[in-house]
This record gives sequence, structure tokens and C-alpha cells, in this order.
Amino acid sequence: MFFCKNCGEAYVSDEAVMCVKCGVAKAQGSNYCHNCGRPIAPQSVVCLNCGVANQPPIPADAKSKMAAGLLGIFLGAFGVHNFYLGYTSRAVVQLVLTIVGLILSCFVIGIFLVLGIEIWGIVEGVMILTGKINTDGRGMPLSS
Repeated sequence: MFFCKNCGEAYVSDEAVMCVKCGVAKAQGSNYCHNCGRPIAPQSVVCLNCGVANQPPIPADAKSKMAAGLLGIFLGAFGVHNFYLGYTSRAVVQLVLTIVGLILSCFVIGIFLVLGIEIWGIVEGVMILTGKINTDGRGMPLSS
């Protein structure tokens, strides 16, 4: 059983992606221990009550930050990184806009559309690699 790091309330299940009491995403916050639910100092490395590290365990099925970032940089125009992370709606928008841009590339506007979507993908890839985007579509933290 894990506890919310923001309010200390126990999660309903281990698969929960957010706290039902305070609405904060799982693994966000630094006021309470995720293992025992007791208050801790935000900068502490371990919980003084139970002795566990002040970092939540990364699930075995966590998505790779490196893979997602590289997919965003190299295949960002097709939304591959967003499909990988579970942001399906955003990925479909990127893919459809790229296809429309390729179809319209016989006109000048299509080239600019594809270029804009590629820049969008590169920016998201860099944001993933620098930690600005650090959760997947389910709200789970990305592995290093």
C-alpha cells in the first residue's frame, strides 16, 4: 500500500494514478512518506519513521524517458513518442496533420505544416529528456 506524498492519504489501489482526497497525481508532492504516510521534511532523503527512501518506487512497466525523448526528436512529426507514452489524442493530431501536410506539399503551405509539426515533436522530445514532461499518459513517472 502506498500513500499520497501531498496529503498522506492511502491510495485506493496500487494502480491508482491520483489521490482521491487531494487530486494530486501519484508520486507528486513531498510532504508525506509514500510508504508509511507520516509527515516528512520535503528535503529529507529518507523517512525517519520507516527508513525508506523519499523517492517512490518506479513501476516495472514504466516508460523510458530516453526512448520517448529520442522518438520525439527523430519521429516527432508522426507522433510516435506520444503513442509510446499513451497520449493518443495528441499523437493522432500530429500524425493527421503530418499526412495532410505531405498531401499539400505540392503547394507551399504543406511544407510549412510538416516543418511546424516536426518542430513540435523536437521540442516535446527535448522537454521529455530534460524532465519537463516526466509522466506518461496514465500519470506514472518515466524511468531514467
